[in-house]
Amino acid sequence: MTIKTSKPKRILVANRGEIAVRIIRAIRESGNIPLAIYSTADRSSSHVSRADSACCVGEGPSLQSYLNIESVMKAAKTLRADAIHPGYGFLSEKEIFAQTVQEAGLIFIGPSAKAIRTMGDKVEARKTMASIGGLTLVPGTKEALTDANEAFILAKEIGFPLMIKALAGGGGRGMRLVLKEEEFLNLFQRAFSEASKAFGDGRLYLERYVSSPHHIEVQVIADAHGNVCHLFERECSVQRRHQKVIEECTSPFLSEATRVKLCDAAVKATREIGYMNAGTIEFLMDDKENFFFMEMNTRLQVEHPVTEWVTGIDIVKEQLNVAFGEKLSFSQEEVHRRGHAIEFRINAEDPEKFLPQAGRVTGIQFPSGIGVRVDSHIYRGYDIPIFYDSMIGKVSVWGRDRNEAIQRGKSALNDTILNGIKTNVPLHLQILDNPKFLSGNYTTRLIGEDFNYKEQIPSDEELRMALIAAAVSAYSKEYKGAKLGDENSRWKALGREEGMR
Repeated sequence: MTIKTSKPKRILVANRGEIAVRIIRAIRESGNIPLAIYSTADRSSSHVSRADSACCVGEGPSLQSYLNIESVMKAAKTLRADAIHPGYGFLSEKEIFAQTVQEAGLIFIGPSAKAIRTMGDKVEARKTMASIGGLTLVPGTKEALTDANEAFILAKEIGFPLMIKALAGGGGRGMRLVLKEEEFLNLFQRAFSEASKAFGDGRLYLERYVSSPHHIEVQVIADAHGNVCHLFERECSVQRRHQKVIEECTSPFLSEATRVKLCDAAVKATREIGYMNAGTIEFLMDDKENFFFMEMNTRLQVEHPVTEWVTGIDIVKEQLNVAFGEKLSFSQEEVHRRGHAIEFRINAEDPEKFLPQAGRVTGIQFPSGIGVRVDSHIYRGYDIPIFYDSMIGKVSVWGRDRNEAIQRGKSALNDTILNGIKTNVPLHLQILDNPKFLSGNYTTRLIGEDFNYKEQIPSDEELRMALIAAAVSAYSKEYKGAKLGDENSRWKALGREEGMR
């Protein structure tokens, strides 16, 4: 698919990391010119070198760089951008940013500012969706909340347990499960603080907790010509502290009848709110396959690769196509499922303590082969900054069926080596051996109830081999650093080095 433009567009990617690299690739393949921004902490990030031009927008902290609208717009002007793609996170769901881009005469590659305001604000979205037939909402508050005492009164009316959620973002930040009344005030303040730092907006809302639900989302996309399509659903129930860990397309839990109803409801909602570009409607589903509208993400999702695997549709290119006024390159009748795909988010973190890790990547090996895809921006010698999300890449796999995808996932993860930092790769491998996950009927409580990560203790043989390798490495470095005289020829040095190997 190519975009029909009279001349190449200069498109600024207002983001960083793996998603910036992903979008830059799509822009270049579409015949357009990719531009980038970066913070001082990301000066050596690979997304900077892959763009045609790049501009620094501030210091490391997000509020001083990637969340600074004034700095981003100055960069767009300096780089002579025609359009801006916000990626996900940061400014992607900020109404004011979309509006500022459009008022500057640039194309915003995403929905309208009005759509972001309506659906990006979770409380406003609930009000809107409540008026659409076929969608049921989880009981919750109708207004945004910032005052803990006022919120506590409403919380007692809803009843416990309940969820505290941030209006302005996702990724599990600004979200807390409150089991008892006495926990509420403290957890509300913590959620408010976290949301303020992550999104620059601390507003919250409350929602009744649905016990052990499935988290299932439907990918939708619409153009300005009245075409609205779904690209089937994704199962996103493998979560830790409300953050997605593994995603699948399609859900192994759904019956075909429920799949049709769910996707039809998502398309109807997208059409009725006049939405344009890519978006995701998220649902909670109980064990009887009753589904409840949760929220709509008015942006590209982290887990979009699994949908691309199964449908064969490049969602980012379709975003560009739609933003420039073209029709979708396919109709709903032409969207078919093929096989099964699973994505593993690769985070720089201690998998046991779930704590982010910063540091230098001293060695790297990513998997390859049939049905394997890697989205990442890191390289050997890359320094992981302390300012941003811990995700440093995504490994996704495709198989002719779910079983083949799982086996391919194991191989790909075993081939993923990142030295110098801890990652959650061991966590993924243990999940793939969990009977509940293998059954396909797991919920958001999988981690913590049906599965707990166990730290791997090296065997005596593994420790012995590590000591031998360390000794050989140390001797090799010392030997290579020694000055060679007449009695130590370079030919002898080479022979000894080969013997050591």
